[in-house]
Amino acid sequence: MLRRAGPSLRHFLLERKSSAGYSSYSSEATMSRPVQARRLEGIDKNIWVEFVKLAATYSTVNLGQGFPDFPPPDFLKEAFVRALSGENHLTHQYTRAFGHPPLVKILAQFYGKLLGRDLDPMTNVMVTVGAYQALFCCFQAFVDEGDEVIIIEPFFDCYEPMVKMAGGTPVFVPLTPKAPKDGKLMSSADWQLDPAELASKFSERTKAIVLNSPNNPLGKVFSRGELELIADLCVKHDTLCISDEVYEWLVYDGKEHVRIASLQGMWDRTVMIGSAGKTFSATGWKVGWIVGPNRLLQHLRTVHQNSVYHCATAAQEAVAQGFQRELELYGKADSYFVQLPGVLQQKRDWLVQSLDAVGMKPIVPEGTYFLVADISEFKSDIPDVPNSDEPYDSRFAKWMVKNKGLAAIPLSGFYCEAHKNTYSHFVRFCFAKEETTLKAASDILQKWKREKSSP
Repeated sequence: MLRRAGPSLRHFLLERKSSAGYSSYSSEATMSRPVQARRLEGIDKNIWVEFVKLAATYSTVNLGQGFPDFPPPDFLKEAFVRALSGENHLTHQYTRAFGHPPLVKILAQFYGKLLGRDLDPMTNVMVTVGAYQALFCCFQAFVDEGDEVIIIEPFFDCYEPMVKMAGGTPVFVPLTPKAPKDGKLMSSADWQLDPAELASKFSERTKAIVLNSPNNPLGKVFSRGELELIADLCVKHDTLCISDEVYEWLVYDGKEHVRIASLQGMWDRTVMIGSAGKTFSATGWKVGWIVGPNRLLQHLRTVHQNSVYHCATAAQEAVAQGFQRELELYGKADSYFVQLPGVLQQKRDWLVQSLDAVGMKPIVPEGTYFLVADISEFKSDIPDVPNSDEPYDSRFAKWMVKNKGLAAIPLSGFYCEAHKNTYSHFVRFCFAKEETTLKAASDILQKWKREKSSP
């Protein structure tokens, strides 16, 4: 074979670099042009990043993050073990992109029973990587530049940035607290929408409203009358409803969870979002789903197939077996969906008493596994920070975790910028914890009370 005479291309390039004063081992030049997409502007801060780090660093008891520290039910763990170790090796491989067939089939059966309609598992149900991805798919699929999306405050914090990333404009309407009579503790039911204010937020630019019932962080379970008000406005203004119902089984004191999709005129314009994490106390599995009409879900499938595409097969298989069990036991005493609310209501009552005893004013939740407490009486404990625009509840939560070892989340993090300081005298606690965790929290609070009362 003949070789061309003369230096190689690599030798030529190295000589050229050397003659220009560069070492062949010099570091790469850094980019100077902006790299961040405009859609990320103003949404880089996240309350969970900051407070999860604080809890990990300082807390003895973490009642901040919303996850149980007790295990999922045995039947679900056993189903996962079977999915992983059984003879069907395909549970280790890709399954159907829009949902593992056994899971979408049982979800269609289950929600068909709840809604009183026949659901097609292939077109009326889609499985997602948790409810978080379900929400992302909804906003990406439905919201365009210039569209407005109504968000009820307080709201789960991802709604606002997800709307903005999609190019939409969030429009906020607050739940307003009304003082209870006879000196009773306030309930989440005392936080209500003003019908006239809600109606004023709808316009020709309104594309959707986000409904979260039971509501995180407040624990409010919207009544049938409140849902009918929202439904009538959706129908009148031809508006979509993104219904985040991840806490659908966690309702207390005999309250009823009403699915807005079951109301007149709402099925065709509603997507319902659910979560195995909240339903079966397995938040780390990240299995969620969306139920709705095919005319809406077809667009969600487009987003899903071009982003995440697929969810963990073994986890879906286990959740499918869990739902099969619950369908067979529906409404019976042995049903996990019946038992879990009873257990959590006792935990709620324990934490309510502990907070009330030390002078915090808990707002008794009708649902979820969160409760909000008024911390107005503790302002003298918190060092003042002159010229700071940080909300009081944020400063309180940071001070409490650093000085008392108890982690909570400031409620102002669940409000838009304009309303943060209006509702900055509350913090959110999670009571989905083992009795030992709640007792440790109670011990911290009791010690704090003694310190406050001592001269």
